[in-house]
Amino acid sequence: MAPTRCPGCPDGMKGPGKYLCLGCWSTLPMAARRLLNRRDSHAMARLQELYRQVTAGVPLAEIHITS
Repeated sequence: MAPTRCPGCPDGMKGPGKYLCLGCWSTLPMAARRLLNRRDSHAMARLQELYRQVTAGVPLAEIHITS
């Protein structure tokens, strides 16, 4: 798989299987990263929540994942 554009920044590329590029990922709050790293039946819902917030313009440092 080839890298794809990072949804969190205009120039970044994220690797296969990654949600964001490394720079954007490290900008997320630790609590959000911890939840997004979980691999369970709610993982897709958390990813969708992340992308909804990014699309809505929420600053990465203010992303809050609830599930």
